[in-house]
Amino acid sequence: MTANEDQEMELEALRSIYEGDECFKEISPVSFQFRVGDLEDTKAFILDISWPDTYPETAPQISLDAFFNNRISAETKQLILSKLEPQVEASLGSAMMYTLFEWAKENQEELMENHRPVVTALTSNTEVTTPSAAKKREKKEQLTKAQKRRMINRTDNKGELPRGWNWVDVIKLSKTGGKDDD
Repeated sequence: MTANEDQEMELEALRSIYEGDECFKEISPVSFQFRVGDLEDTKAFILDISWPDTYPETAPQISLDAFFNNRISAETKQLILSKLEPQVEASLGSAMMYTLFEWAKENQEELMENHRPVVTALTSNTEVTTPSAAKKREKKEQLTKAQKRRMINRTDNKGELPRGWNWVDVIKLSKTGGKDDD
């Protein structure tokens, strides 16, 4: 088999194994991202992997330069890459992506044991909405049809109450009470 045929077979296998898995992302037929750990996990990281033309005879390029990894120190990134190297070398000549991804998942604690989140001004001031957080927000109490109708009648198309919905009508107030000066 040629390197291209090997790549096509491995690509099909990866697509079928990780179909519907939000940790795996195919950027192109020779470039992938795999997230090790949950989005909320401070020890999660993304492996950026691309295949050279001669893969699997030669090692894939593995990078940790994804924006998601900005809070990981350079030392920790170097440690992860150095621990992945023997895994890559042991699998040269055969399909290795699944093996690498699963090995990284199994050894996440060890790979990230010295990890201390690097906080930058950019990451501390921005609010990141994750898909799982959005799913959690959807599970709010159920409203009856009458409650929904009342809410829709009060709000505009954006779900906001109209400007001045809780203002007091000054004219009505002056007619209803207070002392007369006459």
